[in-house]
Amino acid sequence: MPRPKGNAAPDSVFDRTAGGCYKFLSMNEIKTCPEGMVCLINPKAANSKWMRRKRLRRHLEETLQGEILGPSGDSSTTVAMTREACLRSRIVVATGGDGTIADVLQGIFESGRASETVLGIIPFGSGNAFRKSFGIPKKTLKALSILSEGVPRPVDVMQVEDKYAGFASVGATAAITIDKIRKKIPGFWGHVLAIGRLISFPRDEKTIDLYDGVDPDGRPFAHKTVTSNFFDCIVAKTNYFGYSWKAAPKARLDDGLLDITLIETGVFKYGLAFPFIFLGWFQKTQRNFKARKVVIRGKGLPVQYNGEILGRRDIVTFEVRPAALKVLCPDTPEGRKYFCRLPGAEATRS
Repeated sequence: MPRPKGNAAPDSVFDRTAGGCYKFLSMNEIKTCPEGMVCLINPKAANSKWMRRKRLRRHLEETLQGEILGPSGDSSTTVAMTREACLRSRIVVATGGDGTIADVLQGIFESGRASETVLGIIPFGSGNAFRKSFGIPKKTLKALSILSEGVPRPVDVMQVEDKYAGFASVGATAAITIDKIRKKIPGFWGHVLAIGRLISFPRDEKTIDLYDGVDPDGRPFAHKTVTSNFFDCIVAKTNYFGYSWKAAPKARLDDGLLDITLIETGVFKYGLAFPFIFLGWFQKTQRNFKARKVVIRGKGLPVQYNGEILGRRDIVTFEVRPAALKVLCPDTPEGRKYFCRLPGAEATRS
């Protein structure tokens, strides 16, 4: 069942026909898709895994209900396609890595129907960190069962400017992400090769304004201002980033608050401690705040969200959108682990 040859127009996608072949759909045709489920597949994820794994692709095509669509252009095409699909379908499934999920998430919110949409996730990329917070299995076939057996759970989403995300950072991690993407080196090795940039990374003083939150001692506040020469600042709703890096161990998916961790150390200590940072242990020793809104001011701050470049900013604002979206999650201890308002969630937390 090969994808049709040739290049499709930037504003088109391909769809599986009844005969098992692919055809290109225009954005106008997407608007007429039947109500129900739409599965958006990134054919380039994990070095074109979708196109290479023919038997797995055939199984997904036979098992998935509703439309199967895939972008033929860049991320803006995926966002536009998702936006249109949400107008006709209640369940939108993102099949790909974290980049695909980020684009689908953006499209859902741009559609204006986020509160009415359920997001399903089938990991199919090289980086599959987003799914881990929800306990969704990495194995494609196991994740597929969640679409029929999973529970749609309300989750919070973070907004940074006009983007929507589960995870963001300001500082070292963002600088590496920017360098990696601009050099166009995909996957894990792109991050490794960009690490050398950290040696000369500046540690200027930043001002952080927090609103409607809780301090490290558990005391609530309406507004709090802190200063820091942080090496990295993690702002999160989800817990993992990149290749299962547990970047925000204290984040909870449904507490209505952003989780802010200040990594206040130098580059050499950061490098020595990185195995513990990767496991989420080191973060528990650093200053951590919870807030509904955070404003960070500094000079040319590098900012990333969901592994995508936002750019450099002198001021950047993050806000939480409580219970803004439903995500299909397994009804298992792993699927409840990072929720705080579900029965049994506390018992599974680590």
